[in-house]
Amino acid sequence: MKKRYSVMILLTIATAAVLYWYFALGGVALLQELPGEYTITFITLFIIVASLTILYKVGAFFLKSFWLKLGAKEGEAIMLQGLFKFFMLIVGFLAIVTQWFSLGSLGAIFAAFGGMFLGWSLQGPISGLAAWLLVSAIRPFSVGDRVQLPSFGLVGDVVSVSPLYTTLNQVGGSVGSEEPANRTVLIPNAMLFGALVINYTPKDQEELIQQSRDRKKLPVSASSYMLDEFVLRLSFDSDWDEAEQLLLNAAKEVTVDIIKETKQEPYIRADMSDWYGAYMRLRFMTLATDRPKIIHEISKRVFKEIQSSRKVDLAIPYIYSYRKGSQWAPPYSLENLETLRAKPQKSHLREDTRCPQCEHQNPQDAAYCNKCGRRLR
Repeated sequence: MKKRYSVMILLTIATAAVLYWYFALGGVALLQELPGEYTITFITLFIIVASLTILYKVGAFFLKSFWLKLGAKEGEAIMLQGLFKFFMLIVGFLAIVTQWFSLGSLGAIFAAFGGMFLGWSLQGPISGLAAWLLVSAIRPFSVGDRVQLPSFGLVGDVVSVSPLYTTLNQVGGSVGSEEPANRTVLIPNAMLFGALVINYTPKDQEELIQQSRDRKKLPVSASSYMLDEFVLRLSFDSDWDEAEQLLLNAAKEVTVDIIKETKQEPYIRADMSDWYGAYMRLRFMTLATDRPKIIHEISKRVFKEIQSSRKVDLAIPYIYSYRKGSQWAPPYSLENLETLRAKPQKSHLREDTRCPQCEHQNPQDAAYCNKCGRRLR
């Protein structure tokens, strides 16, 4: 590492010395004495290209080292190096062009055709370039982060961020898991302006998680509570009053602290929107950040109470009730079939199994004649 630092420093000093000799000590005048009409131009171009190349190598090296020492990730340093490389290319392009054309001529050409050209054919690329500049400067995600684009159903690891495309190594897709599929996906940067991007691994993820944990320790304000609902479908033979009391007791047990804070008791609103049972809607105040936990506790209590109650039953679509359905719903349950088989079967066939019309002999349990089709029962 020390050797690389020494080489970079020597290259920087050499480049600075050449540029100083060329522009300040009359190097241009000495080169003009060389034979050839374009000799000075080509030598100048060579000096510009060589100088910018060395400046880029040295600048990229020190820029990466500086950002890594500040605690940035490797991917962020690579993105900043790309931004620096783009800047150096623009400077080199302008320096080379000005050797052949005057700035006034370039301005006239751009004014005549630049606006039409950009508006017609470069709208997408320019939008992508602007998005790349913002992403590289702000760095909402960087190389190596895992991101998700819900609008496109896409999850992937960021491989590179170029001026026009962001390259992802797709996660899942061909396999149903959270493993990289080693299939690259190119996302036009222009799409990043209107797409929702979820970063699984942001650079300040630990700080965000800690802030979320600290927030739970703060006193809860009145604005943190909201109205929630638990819906239960009851069969028509259930006891209405007992069902109401069962639901209210479960909500009061779980949200006792919330009731003290908000002074709002749980209540019931019911309706019969179809013919498969009555909907009992338990409404209660809940904590916005603990909704899943509270609804889980209420559901568990209600479930256990219904299991132990003989007056409250659940209704299931297409079946009158859960308990009755297990006994009578077609096809018959095994218990019901055993009961039917145990009953003596009464024969409704005529004693004479011979058909009275064609006198054909039929089996004893036949209901119709096998020959003429006459009903035998």
